[in-house]
Amino acid sequence: MSYALAIFDLDGTLVDSFPWFLRTINDIADRFGFRRVRDEDIEELRHSSTREILNRLEVPVWKLPAIARYARRLKGQAASEISLFAGTDAMLRTLAGNGVQLALVTSDSEVNARQKLGASAALFQHFDCAASVFGKPAKFRRVIRRAGVVAQDVISIGDEVRDIEAARAVGVACGAVSWGYAAPAALQALAPDYMFECIHAIANTLCGNVGWISEA
Repeated sequence: MSYALAIFDLDGTLVDSFPWFLRTINDIADRFGFRRVRDEDIEELRHSSTREILNRLEVPVWKLPAIARYARRLKGQAASEISLFAGTDAMLRTLAGNGVQLALVTSDSEVNARQKLGASAALFQHFDCAASVFGKPAKFRRVIRRAGVVAQDVISIGDEVRDIEAARAVGVACGAVSWGYAAPAALQALAPDYMFECIHAIANTLCGNVGWISEA
């Protein structure tokens, strides 16, 4: 199946920010008054939906916008510590070189996203950032309109349950990656259209094994 537009998530999909998240989450919890994450909690949370995570950590929903703004600020300060997953630039270049429009929809700011993507940012035609926790469907629709394509020609690729839910809400195909925040089993339980086990599988699937651009 070929797609005209690929909408990517950022954290846990293109960039390896999970270690930063684990180092930072309890500072955020203390600041905003929700439950700290213990080491023994991590695997259970990786198998949970976003709503379940918010409930288990007792995060007040009304505080989510402030939490997101604060997290974006911290992430901007730590941008140099967060790098692309190996092979990401080559995968994106392969897609772009085969005529696939690239879009980024993320909860992070566009400034932070561009800094973390580095030279790869130039490959994206569309950025729609600072998404709220459950705000991706609206951003997907806006990006699809800007790209001038129909939903049947779009795939969304992310690493969390809410990424799959957002794709289903707007009627686009969804791909889930196995190397991000959510446990692969939690994603597979929702039966995404594609389960990607490695970075190069994305380009091979979307471009029909047309060839791989080396990072070298």
